[in-house]
Amino acid sequence: MDSEESKQTAQAGDLALLVGRDRKTFVLKLQPGVEIHTHRGIVSHDALIGMPWGHQLISHTGYPYSFFRPSTDDLVRDIKRTTQIVYPKDAGYILMKMGIAAGSQVIEAGSGSGGLTIIFARAVGSHGRVYSYDVREEVQTLARQNVEKLGLEGIVDFKLRDIKEGFDERGVDALFLDVHSPWYYLRQAHEALVGGGFLGCILPTMNQVIRLCEGLTKLDFGYVEVEELLLRSYKVVPARMRPMDRMIAHTGYLIFARALVPVKSK
Repeated sequence: MDSEESKQTAQAGDLALLVGRDRKTFVLKLQPGVEIHTHRGIVSHDALIGMPWGHQLISHTGYPYSFFRPSTDDLVRDIKRTTQIVYPKDAGYILMKMGIAAGSQVIEAGSGSGGLTIIFARAVGSHGRVYSYDVREEVQTLARQNVEKLGLEGIVDFKLRDIKEGFDERGVDALFLDVHSPWYYLRQAHEALVGGGFLGCILPTMNQVIRLCEGLTKLDFGYVEVEELLLRSYKVVPARMRPMDRMIAHTGYLIFARALVPVKSK
């Protein structure tokens, strides 16, 4: 099988997504001889290996499934979690606002369940690096397992320590603080960032945002932005198209800033 054909068909070891007619999804790593038992019947991995992406199949009960490559959103929604993850509507915007792309060097604090770690790792790719800090060992252990499950362990360095001691890295492109009181760690963040580097934070309440902004104005950060994203889904039924009954509204305030190089006095 040539490389072009292998890209078009599923191979053993690939991550795959099954989507049922009821929109229930399953993410699986394809392995010969394995079966997935769904609420609508059994699907054999052997039947999926070699199948072109985008095809439809049926379970042993005759229930139809569609077969796709999983998106980053699919993978993150599927991970095991013990902490709240950054919502996809915020995560994609964070990548764009902080210029995180292939080859970027990124620090995050804290690791949480690894959802944002995975998003950062897939964005920076094999030529980039993600440094993930957390002080909670049991939380970071789960994040590490989720990252390894997706084969991204070669891109992420996990560091178990309190960030008040500072970061090991210098000259990184972007640094994201997902911690309760980020204003306590602005000096440490500035020391790790390259000149003009991106700082990002997410906070649930406005009083926290105000305190952070006060801290940013006292240290060498500029171009401060505070934003919030709202997302509304629609029921995709052409005869009665309308918004979903529930909406993902406030998930957190996003704060962005740039690291300034101090002006040297003459």
